[in-house]
Amino acid sequence: MTTPRSPKKTTSMPIIAATTAALPAVMLSSLALAPAATALPAVQTQKIPASLAAAMQAQASAVSANVIPASAVAATIPAAMQPMAPATPATYTIVRGDTISGIAARYGLNTNTVLQLNGLSANTIIYPGQQIKLSGSGTAPSAPAPAPSPAPSPSSSSAASYTVKSGDTLSGIAARHGVALSDVFTWNGLNGGSIIYPGQKIKVGPGTNAPAPSAPAPAPAPAPAAPALANTGSYTIKSGDTLGGIASRIGVSLSSLLSANKLSMSTIIYPGQKLAIPGASAAPAPAPVSTPLVPSTFLGYTYPDAVVSSANANKALLNASPVPSTAQMKAIVADTARRMGVDPSLAMAFAYQESGFNQRAVSPANAIGTMQVIPSSGEWASQLVGRKLNILDPYDNVTAGIAIIRTLVNTSKDLNTAIAGYYQGQYSVSKHGMYDDTKAYVASILALKKNFS
Repeated sequence: MTTPRSPKKTTSMPIIAATTAALPAVMLSSLALAPAATALPAVQTQKIPASLAAAMQAQASAVSANVIPASAVAATIPAAMQPMAPATPATYTIVRGDTISGIAARYGLNTNTVLQLNGLSANTIIYPGQQIKLSGSGTAPSAPAPAPSPAPSPSSSSAASYTVKSGDTLSGIAARHGVALSDVFTWNGLNGGSIIYPGQKIKVGPGTNAPAPSAPAPAPAPAPAAPALANTGSYTIKSGDTLGGIASRIGVSLSSLLSANKLSMSTIIYPGQKLAIPGASAAPAPAPVSTPLVPSTFLGYTYPDAVVSSANANKALLNASPVPSTAQMKAIVADTARRMGVDPSLAMAFAYQESGFNQRAVSPANAIGTMQVIPSSGEWASQLVGRKLNILDPYDNVTAGIAIIRTLVNTSKDLNTAIAGYYQGQYSVSKHGMYDDTKAYVASILALKKNFS
């Protein structure tokens, strides 16, 4: 599609609506991504403008690009975009919910550097209480744990073994027993991508009698839930779950669990995701209906299932990830706006209007994060700033929103029209003028701008 261009600047991408309104006081208007196209089947509770139908159709057809995997989260944040970064300590103690990439981003470090510094790999499991190094060299300090018994001497006729506990890693086991991680790999026929599980026996010394691979030991806690899982044929992932731990608890092999769900050992899982249980009844009883994280209807408009499904997947990823506080998001928005040449009070007005500075906000239209940017607008913003942006990342989300605001301001006849373009779409505004709800949105942004000035 094409849109009129201001003589001030020519952009390489069409000007499109970047967001959907997040506050109840503002009505949801057309996203106006394109001129009228073939309309979607009527699923709305009221008539939808042709431009909105075209936008919804475009989102549904590109849904595979709308779910951003957690593995795509930026490994490092540019130093210029870290207004809240604290001084980097020599060591850091893991707390619940931490990830290596999140810790690295918090202190302005490179994720790969932190992994290498601690002898970890991308799929190593970390656990609360474990200490990692953030500076220096050598092996990461071991997690606080009772001192282990000395490893047997190389002359022993059979190798000593260790029973894996919840939260253990191969590197941690090797460090605790004073042996090299590569030796543990060799003695047990493992590698850096191997998954271990509670109850598994690991050799921690040389010998001829390697412990034979055995079925996962039953979890120590009472497990009356196992038959129930088999009856329902599915398991809902909870915070802290691992694929190996789930397989152990339900009494199936890890390989069969992976095969039944078309997963690999490097697949990232998240709370709320459902797994099929191998060997369950071919016709399991329907699972209880649960309330979705993101509803399908907002202010009279019902969005296509594909768009809402993507929105729920992105919401689950954000719920499972650490995000900045409201105060930190305010500082990030203001600092990013100053660095990008945009009035900080204008940028903060948009951030408050769209999400209340909430990076976990996701709308039924799959508008994501603090600035409520839809994935297609995130791709456009990436071209505007010259690098790939991940709108699940709080810094990149703010960068995307402000890049779009800056372009709208530079290519619109006045500020009111630029603000309207963020909500309704610049093409739609130029063709149809501002809708009534768009006018209310513009008035709200201008009032908020005065408050943040």
